[in-house]
Amino acid sequence: MATFSLERTTPLPPDEAWRRLTRWERHGDTVPLTRVTAGPPGPTRRGTVVVARTGAGALAFADPMEVTVWQPPRADLAGRCRMDKRGRVVRGWAEIEVGTGPDGRTRVVWREELDVRLVPAFLDGLLARSGRLVFGRTVDHLLRRA
Repeated sequence: MATFSLERTTPLPPDEAWRRLTRWERHGDTVPLTRVTAGPPGPTRRGTVVVARTGAGALAFADPMEVTVWQPPRADLAGRCRMDKRGRVVRGWAEIEVGTGPDGRTRVVWREELDVRLVPAFLDGLLARSGRLVFGRTVDHLLRRA
């Protein structure tokens, strides 16, 4: 399993950072050949399924993730979302935490554990570094754009 985390701070208020980070369809904006959908329709909640489909044609695969924890931020409590990966190719989980940070800024923490089928364990370090890079770009992009 490859495990990584990243942390960012932003001048956005926690509820706006949360809104931007949980606009699932926007997650594919910075990942090549990836389209993200979520369902059922309506606001995200426990049980929502987010699917990132990556690739083209016969080389595409789906990364379905079920939201198992959904706690938007409140004035007194950090927000937390956990998604359990339920695909045939990618397993593991991802967590997003959004709360008050230093100097009145908002602190965002993204944690993820990936188990990619057919990727041998000795490549876990490379997979973790790649994940940190890709998801770091995605988080940065989402926090910059409304």
